[in-house]
Amino acid sequence: MIGLLQNSLPAFLIVFPGLLLAISLHELAHCWVADQLGDPTPRAKGRLTLDPRAHLDPLGVVAILFTPFGWGKPAPYDPYNLKDPVRDSALIAVAGAVVNLIIAIILAIILRLTNFPFLWLNFALSQLLTTNVLLAVFNLIPVAPLDGSKVLSALLPKKTAYEYEKFMDRFGILILLLLIFPTRNGQSPLMLLISPLVNLIIQILL
Repeated sequence: MIGLLQNSLPAFLIVFPGLLLAISLHELAHCWVADQLGDPTPRAKGRLTLDPRAHLDPLGVVAILFTPFGWGKPAPYDPYNLKDPVRDSALIAVAGAVVNLIIAIILAIILRLTNFPFLWLNFALSQLLTTNVLLAVFNLIPVAPLDGSKVLSALLPKKTAYEYEKFMDRFGILILLLLIFPTRNGQSPLMLLISPLVNLIIQILL
C-alpha cells in the first residue's frame, strides 16, 4: 500500500478505503449469519451495522498500509445460542469469504463492461479484486484462528474434529506465523501455498 501511494495517489484513495470496506463487510457477514441463525450476540454488541467503525481494528487498519493483509474485530457469537453449533459455526465462518468473493465478482463485472480512460482507475479496481480474492482464500485456510479451521472442523468426524481443535488451540497461532513469515527469497510459505488458487480464481473472473 505504501508503494501504491508513492506510485499513484488517486489509486491509493480508492484502494485503501475499498479494503476497509471489504474487511468491514467480511465481518458484518459473520455477524449477520450468526443473527439469522438465532444468536443475538452480534446485534446486542452493535455489530449489525454498515458503519466500518464497528468492525475495523485499528492495528488491522495500520497493517494494510504495510502488508497485503488487514483484519477487523472478530465477529462475536455464542455457539450455545445456535441450534447446531458445529454446522452453524462453519456457516458463520464461511460467510466472510463468500462476501469477499461476491465483491471480487462485482469488480470483475465492472472491469469487463467498462473501459475506463484512466489507467490508475483500472489498476485500483484490479488491486481491489485481487485483494478480495486473497482475503477469501486466506481466511479459508484450515489453521486456527482463521475461518477455515471452523469449516474443516465441521467436515471432520466428531472424534477427529475434537483432536484437531485441541491441536489448533495449542499450535494454530504458531503454525500461522510460520506460514506468514517470509523465507530467504522474501516469499512466505503461505503465499506459495495459496497463490495458484488465487491466480486461478482471478483468471476465471477476468
